[in-house]
Amino acid sequence: MSHEILSAALGGIDAVPVRVQIDSNPGLHSFSIVGLGDKAVQESIDRIEAAIKHSGFVPPRAKNKRFVINLAPADLKKEGPGYDLPIAIAYLQETKQIKPIPSDVMLIGELGLDGKIGHTNGILASTILAHEMGLREIIGPSCNAEEGALVEGVNVIGGDSLVSVVAHLGDTAPLPVTRRCHRVGTGDMSPSDMNLSPGDMVSPGDKGGDTRGAKSVSPGDSFAYIKGQETAKRALIVATAGGHNVLMSGMPGSGKTLLARSVAGLLPPMTLQETLEVAKIYSAAGLMKGSIANITRPFCAPHHTASPASVVGGGSTIRPGQVSLAHRGVLFMDELPEFARNVLESLRQPLEDGIVSISRASGSLTLPAKFMLIGAMNPCPCGNLGDTHSSCSCTPTAIYKYAKRISGPLLDRMDIQVFVSRESVSSDTVPMSQESLRAIRNQIRNTRLRQEVRLSPYGLVTNSEISHTHVDALCMASPSAAKLLQHFVNQKHESLRAYHKIQKVARTIADLDNEDLILDRHVAEAMALRINDRPLSGGR
Repeated sequence: MSHEILSAALGGIDAVPVRVQIDSNPGLHSFSIVGLGDKAVQESIDRIEAAIKHSGFVPPRAKNKRFVINLAPADLKKEGPGYDLPIAIAYLQETKQIKPIPSDVMLIGELGLDGKIGHTNGILASTILAHEMGLREIIGPSCNAEEGALVEGVNVIGGDSLVSVVAHLGDTAPLPVTRRCHRVGTGDMSPSDMNLSPGDMVSPGDKGGDTRGAKSVSPGDSFAYIKGQETAKRALIVATAGGHNVLMSGMPGSGKTLLARSVAGLLPPMTLQETLEVAKIYSAAGLMKGSIANITRPFCAPHHTASPASVVGGGSTIRPGQVSLAHRGVLFMDELPEFARNVLESLRQPLEDGIVSISRASGSLTLPAKFMLIGAMNPCPCGNLGDTHSSCSCTPTAIYKYAKRISGPLLDRMDIQVFVSRESVSSDTVPMSQESLRAIRNQIRNTRLRQEVRLSPYGLVTNSEISHTHVDALCMASPSAAKLLQHFVNQKHESLRAYHKIQKVARTIADLDNEDLILDRHVAEAMALRINDRPLSGGR
């Protein structure tokens, strides 16, 4: 063995180093790959040989030698076709068709039969690994180079074919270094990047504050066209500003789904760090197909028939689920009681800790899952419970069983719980003006920036992430407001978790009001958004 090429393997959404080693000996022709590779790795033998031949090099079959490729470490399972390029380069080095490449270069990419380099999953995670290892350069598919360029400190080179990569490595036709797109996230900012303080926020009337780009129709515009439902809309504004979970209960046709989907346009643009976190997940899942500049906050809406593995993640080969794909965005679960019980209960850990721990016989992985959960449900199976114009046909037992599908511990983790009633049709109701919608967006954005200034020393982004160890220090209230909250919790026999949830929601309302201290009115509104003595109370 005389040559070794650095590559990477995906473990969840993180990459680990893989050393592609090659050895050759005289004898009857053979080309084998060892090192615990899956079917895609084993099939790469034919792909690589065809790619080498069509690229104008001498293929292994023309050599009277036995070639052995080892993917080290041997006890790590290797999956996917991303090892094609490093194996091909290792072979060309071993047969002296190219010069040895530097040891501070990583290669990853799938080869086509014609020698073209195709889309490969996990380039971003591999680039992060290359940076952590102190490597100078990572070479991969040109179609994935933009996502890798999010990482600074390592040169990301995109190649279209095996020939172009060989020419680059031989310095005969160097490929350009891919530069990061400055439009990433359209919110490529943070208080530290911009040297912002809470007094430097965008004013509600600033027409330049909407950084989402000029579009004739956007998901956020639907919020302005929702007539009525002022209580629910206020609840969603508070929830969006602080990243809080929301549960909406109401009759069919009351607008719960429309309200939930309109939240996507109210969310502020992602910072560079948030964009990096989301891009890493989607890159590992193979969902990074478009330009990195088009990444927006995720909005995931799984169907109620979804399996636990698809929602939480896992499977025989561990992949991110919907809770991880919704990281730094929204997970909308319509008809919440219709989801399987094990799916709902599996949401407890991500809602509490912001992560998903998946354990299998082959090992354990931890995936990020900091999302805003919006749940929608009917008050009863027929949906008419509480409607003044329609009668409910459900028995008390059916209503009770329906509500109990949402367990007490899960319900306790919903920061805001609102009842959405049907609105009457009126020609006098007019849509919200674009100026008012812009002011709401700027208010939410300013609130998020204020939170980030306060929470950045703790490694947090939104008020909903505050742990019980810091909640009292970060959610300072006036004596009267603290007394009001304590009286409410004791009177309603709420849990300590609910007490902290109300504190954090009150902190967000105070941030929306640009107040440093939580006042009585903030606590009162937070309590009102938590009170749920209507049909849903059967599930408590």
